[in-house]
Amino acid sequence: MIHGEAGPGELDDLAAPHDQIKWPVVFLPLFAPFGISSGYVSVTLAFQLGHAGVPTAVVTGLIALSVWPQTWKMLWAPVVDTVGNPKLWYGLGAGIVALTILLMSLLPATARGIPALGSLVVLGTLASTLVAMASEVFMGHGVPPEMRGRASGWAQAGNLGGAGIGGGLGLALVENVSRPWVSGLVLALICMGCWATVLAVPKVRRTSETLHYWNSLKGVLRDVWSVARSRAGFLALVVMLLPTGSGAVAWSAIAGEWRASGNLVALVSGLLSGLASAVGAMIGGYICDRIDATRAYLLFGLAAGLAATIMAWAPRAPEMFAVFVLAYALATGAAYAGYSAVVLQAIGKRSVATNFSLMAALSNIPIAAMTEFDGWMHDRFGTVAMLYGELALPVFSIVGFALLVMATRRRARG
Repeated sequence: MIHGEAGPGELDDLAAPHDQIKWPVVFLPLFAPFGISSGYVSVTLAFQLGHAGVPTAVVTGLIALSVWPQTWKMLWAPVVDTVGNPKLWYGLGAGIVALTILLMSLLPATARGIPALGSLVVLGTLASTLVAMASEVFMGHGVPPEMRGRASGWAQAGNLGGAGIGGGLGLALVENVSRPWVSGLVLALICMGCWATVLAVPKVRRTSETLHYWNSLKGVLRDVWSVARSRAGFLALVVMLLPTGSGAVAWSAIAGEWRASGNLVALVSGLLSGLASAVGAMIGGYICDRIDATRAYLLFGLAAGLAATIMAWAPRAPEMFAVFVLAYALATGAAYAGYSAVVLQAIGKRSVATNFSLMAALSNIPIAAMTEFDGWMHDRFGTVAMLYGELALPVFSIVGFALLVMATRRRARG
């Protein structure tokens, strides 16, 4: 993997020592609205639609809509990098995420509501990218080098834990409160509360070099080319496109096959999965500091697929649903941390939001594709085949990657 090198004037873009963030835990609430947005769609809304008899392929297609915009967010990331105050970009993103969740909770979760729900899902996802980009700017400019690992860990915990809140708390409220909009209102208030966290973040200092949109784009293109033209960088880009460790299974849509109640799904697929994923991210980050990040990421992805495959063999009982969903979440959290470690080795320090978004865009392509693949496999061949696919597809892709590594090594030696 290639480490980014500072370019001319880059050190001037970084915050001065007295402007640095002292408590990396601040990134947990900062990234939470990003996770809440995806968790509400993939768990709460998916369970409601599945309960209403909407086909699984339609449900997973809706979930994929919450991922696909993440694959081209680098198109507007330079705006966050170069224009205005990142704290205001964060507030705009958090506010729209809150509004879209509230509006979705007011709409009927039935087949008739799919077009309107799909539009809100896309809008909420676009807004969540502003939350992530602004938070990444805070991270890139305010976190000292010796604290980047901890900051990344808290950020992933906020993302994954937020998904647990959006799914678990959201669904628990839907199941236990007669008015579905209460769920949306509570989650919206949490998102707005996270906005207050920016008060603990120092002001980002911009230089004249960072205030030009087209200059930023040119810098990104140079960074991408410097990565892609080397063997290590090319392999890193390929790793980002592998369908492994995606965490794409829509458990809430198939929970009925394990006789799991709405409250159990809310607890396991939501809150406990968020906690398990956050713990997995911390463990994965620790392991990535001790072995090659790419190898660790691929191993974590295989572990997630193995958990899904063993679940296909296990008895269809609620307790088995809980055990294997949490095991899958733990492995997926570790894979996310491994993926972040690979990405951090491939990006530079300039145009933080843009570089993060570019790499994240690549990473979200296999997540969205795997979500669609799971829905297709389920409706065409059944749940067991879908769970087998969670291991089979990563295995095939990793074998192909290993062959590519060997082929490029021979060419390099030749």
